[in-house]
Amino acid sequence: MEPITLTTARLRLRVFTPADTDAVHQACQSPDIQRWTQVPSPYTREDAELFTTRIVPDGWRADNDYAFAVEPLEGGPLVAAVGLHARGPGVREVGFWAVAEQRGRGYVTEAVGALAHWAFTALGTHRLLWRAEVGNVPSRAVAERAGFVVEGVERAGLTNKGTARDCWLGALLPSDVGLPSPVPYLPAKSGSEPLRDVSARP
Repeated sequence: MEPITLTTARLRLRVFTPADTDAVHQACQSPDIQRWTQVPSPYTREDAELFTTRIVPDGWRADNDYAFAVEPLEGGPLVAAVGLHARGPGVREVGFWAVAEQRGRGYVTEAVGALAHWAFTALGTHRLLWRAEVGNVPSRAVAERAGFVVEGVERAGLTNKGTARDCWLGALLPSDVGLPSPVPYLPAKSGSEPLRDVSARP
């Protein structure tokens, strides 16, 4: 897919370029980003250069990973990064981090909302996932403000810094934000029958 630009009331979401390398390197010195995301730790300028010059364009070319730099609409410094990652037919996963100095202003929630709308209206997505290691309360707060429903804990659901970790799992559906689904959705009935031991003999 050719890279595109998305806009919100306050923000512009555009593809990362090599010119963003220093800003990405500086942002990823944040202990929180290194602790909770899968970026390398320590995070070197070479890591940032690999991200902006290889990982981002390769993801767009392969049509499976779309990373966006988030900046003020009127121009200004990098405030966040958001991305969509393919997880099977009609399913994508959202990821994000915020520059430490720009947190607490609702930028990431706004950007995730724009990303979700694009996923549902242009990419044929019927289920948008969010995952974060259990304990990453700021990430969960962003997801819930963006409308994600936390569905439970996925044991050993994430591998970070060589260690499998339990993660919160949430999802956003088109219907959650007033959009039609590209495929019919038949939700389970509430109060459905309890599980039976199908191996037991009658």
